[in-house]
Amino acid sequence: MKALYTILLLIVSNVFMTFAWYGHLKMKQEYSWFAALPLIGVIAFSWSIAFFEYSCQIPANRIGYVGNGGPFSLMQLKVLQEVITLIIFTVFTTVFFKGEALHWNHIAAFVCLILAVYFVFMK
Repeated sequence: MKALYTILLLIVSNVFMTFAWYGHLKMKQEYSWFAALPLIGVIAFSWSIAFFEYSCQIPANRIGYVGNGGPFSLMQLKVLQEVITLIIFTVFTTVFFKGEALHWNHIAAFVCLILAVYFVFMK
């Protein structure tokens, strides 16, 4: 169950992270009041979202880390997190930013990441 909890928390964390890091770009296009915010306001907005990212990421790492009784090494946790990040980012980009397209080289990069997961979990 610790593996499942870890992965679910990483997914939730990365949803918040993606909105914190890239959501402001879409909000600037959609809302004039947001476009008028100075950079410090955008940073504060993003940090308020990032709080929830950290609130899930840190427990995910604590639950999942082998040193705390979890099933994953640090390398495995990091590679899992990166793959989850890119999956969520891809969904976010294709849903919210209609001008962005998925190309063959993106698919090739994802295949490389899947191979990275395979190699990092290989005994």
